[in-house]
Amino acid sequence: MIKHKCLLSGAYFWKAVRFMFGLLGIATIVASAQTPSQPWPSKTVRIVVPYPAGGSTDILARLLAKKMSDETGQIFIVDNRAGANGNLGAASVASSVPDGYTLLFTTTGPLVLNKFIYKKSTFNPDKDFVPIVKVAEIPLLVAVHPSIPVNTLAEFVTYSKANPGQLTYSTAGNGSMGHLTAELLQRRVGISMTHVPYKGSALALNDLVAGVVKVSFDLAPTYAQFVQNGKVRALAVTTLQRSSLMPQTPTLVEQGLKNFEATGWNALVGPVGMPALAVQKLNAMVNAYVQSEEGKLALHNLGMQASGGTPQQLGEYIESQSGIWQPIASSINVE
Repeated sequence: MIKHKCLLSGAYFWKAVRFMFGLLGIATIVASAQTPSQPWPSKTVRIVVPYPAGGSTDILARLLAKKMSDETGQIFIVDNRAGANGNLGAASVASSVPDGYTLLFTTTGPLVLNKFIYKKSTFNPDKDFVPIVKVAEIPLLVAVHPSIPVNTLAEFVTYSKANPGQLTYSTAGNGSMGHLTAELLQRRVGISMTHVPYKGSALALNDLVAGVVKVSFDLAPTYAQFVQNGKVRALAVTTLQRSSLMPQTPTLVEQGLKNFEATGWNALVGPVGMPALAVQKLNAMVNAYVQSEEGKLALHNLGMQASGGTPQQLGEYIESQSGIWQPIASSINVE
């Protein structure tokens, strides 16, 4: 009789155990559903710059990364992934997990120009990215090696026509803003030069300084120091207004090319589907920085003009740029 009671007690015991574990599981599920997700950012954020280190885009990305690291207490790192005029780095972001911890800081190419230039791509810039904020606008520069005996656009055109096909010009890559600007200028003034594309502005500048190429079309800030020390001669900037970094350099419009404008720009985007909270926080931090005295001074020193604005405004700007550059970009074959 005693033995029977013990067995009966054991059966009830295990039923009770299973019942309690069931309640515990339900409580865990409920608790998980009620616990808010971790605030962003809660770990390291990677900012992909699809160009080599050393150019103005890379420098600005590092300034922003430091500022956001200081503000959030989390690490923001810059990851340079160059190639295919920014397409390699952009593709890596487009295919990344859209959790807000992988971002793309880029110029015009991957977001606007490349889709007209490259026949094949592993990503669609119109569908695979969410706009965050336009950061800055950047003038482009027409620069020559000091061995070329020209100081103005008119002299440059005359020299080029007298030496047809002999001038080589560098850019930051096939299909880059510098490349398209050079193509547009050649058509406007009736000259022909040989394009030598590089993987980034720093390499394009190095060979101009060395005299390997004689002309460069590129973002002005990378070249400013070399213009000042005489290793490079600046002929013109391609914006409607002169650059604050090189106020002595006239625009192409001033030199007779009516309505000629080509402006580079930097923007921050992320993979589509990333958390809205991350987009909002990033947008707020960047806007605060470019509007601050610290940010304005940094951009001035880089020869850039602060932009800022909302994600929607960036999206609309990208769409408008596509309409402007499609005709000339579609005529360039880089494959």
